[in-house]
Amino acid sequence: MADTALTAPLRSPLSHAADRLAAATRTSGGAVRLAELPFLTQIDVRLDPKGTAADAVGLALGLQLPLEPGTVVRAGDLTALWLGPDEWLVVGPPGGRRALEHRIREAAGDVPVSVVDVSAQRTTLLVAGPRARDLLAHGCSLDLHPRVFGPGRCAQTALGRTQVVLVARDDPKAGFWVLVRSSFAGYLTDWLLDAAVEWTG
Repeated sequence: MADTALTAPLRSPLSHAADRLAAATRTSGGAVRLAELPFLTQIDVRLDPKGTAADAVGLALGLQLPLEPGTVVRAGDLTALWLGPDEWLVVGPPGGRRALEHRIREAAGDVPVSVVDVSAQRTTLLVAGPRARDLLAHGCSLDLHPRVFGPGRCAQTALGRTQVVLVARDDPKAGFWVLVRSSFAGYLTDWLLDAAVEWTG
């Protein structure tokens, strides 16, 4: 029997806010850049960092899983975020969920690991521009000075009373990723736009 199920097109949590984010970027005169990076592949990985699987997974991904708390390792189009002593979030381009999950599982072999596709759980906001740190500091208790939270750092923190994963990209001009649960993405976007009025109003 033919599959007659309708396939709905993907709709990002912030598709309705794209015009507002673009308008804020324009009116800021380059001070801030705001955009959604929808549908990034996000795979949560848990394994023994001292076991054989850690090296095997790193080799399969072409990067070493970061072992220092709050650090990020990037290679090619993949980024690995340290979330805990035995937990990482591997982020890749859209559309690669199944292939990436398979690579990790295959590399781990028979060693017990947890590999969970959480791509639909969060969306990603880009916050960049010369005033990006100032904007984020309005609602984040972390010390965001480049000497403390510079390129290659990440943290699970609160931004505007919303739990996020904040990532300082490896090029300072690339700004920050703000990974936020899809159900809170609209609220956080409103908060960012309101906080950015200093440069966009």
